[in-house]
Amino acid sequence: MSPSLSITTLVENSVHLRGLRAEHGLAFHLQAGGRSLLFDTGPSDLLLANADALGVDLIRLEAIVLSHGHYDHTGGLPAVRARAPQAKLFLHPAGVEPKFSAHADGPPRPAGMTEPTLQVVREAGAAVTWTREPTEVLPSVFATGEIPRATAFEDTGGRFYRDAVGTQPDPLLDDQALFFDTADGLVVILGCAHAGVVNTLRYIRCLTRNRPIHTIMGGLHLLTASVVRMDATVAALRELGVARIVAAHCTGFAAAARLWAEFPGHCAVGGVGTRLVWPR
Repeated sequence: MSPSLSITTLVENSVHLRGLRAEHGLAFHLQAGGRSLLFDTGPSDLLLANADALGVDLIRLEAIVLSHGHYDHTGGLPAVRARAPQAKLFLHPAGVEPKFSAHADGPPRPAGMTEPTLQVVREAGAAVTWTREPTEVLPSVFATGEIPRATAFEDTGGRFYRDAVGTQPDPLLDDQALFFDTADGLVVILGCAHAGVVNTLRYIRCLTRNRPIHTIMGGLHLLTASVVRMDATVAALRELGVARIVAAHCTGFAAAARLWAEFPGHCAVGGVGTRLVWPR
């Protein structure tokens, strides 16, 4: 448990402070004492400009953890590695596989890593750690690796495929979260929670001998969630006793509004520029 921790949002769909820019994607910077890592990179090099504006130093970055292989979480990797070539990469092997997504009104479209991103991963060689299992990224900061799918009400949150014609559903086994402990309880950082936010949190509880979860921050991918799924998710979050919810990115407006209504005083915005600090 580090005596000094902070999380800063560098990329998100909205901005929290003036002078910053938003785009569809996600990137968080975690500072633990004098050490730092990046969780996701957004879809472009925009995170560099936002980091500079916020005074976040990426030059001495030690690690880059990719939550999954979709472009809006990985497209900024070439720019980040150019600034911090020493940073090690942490991702699940399925993250580099072809990925496609589809909306109700059209065929699947490419949604995976771009070729420049794939090239960075290939060239990183031994600097890549493949996170099939829980992995310590920095001291006391862990990536979950592959998350078991146990709930009956959660799915990947959309129409995701491994092929361009939409015949092979993508289970998104590469989806992973980041977590660390504080005096308040566990903090969990989510990319898109394609494994299901409840699956993710329950798995982390198992990994930590049922430590309480204080804060969850990131994408919950509830854009297309049914009433049944939302009801079950709300009930599970209440049962888990989550004290702070920072729902961002792919959570969806309706789902975020529901969470704010269900947990008054326990929700916060997560746009670009948001910074959470421990000890509080």
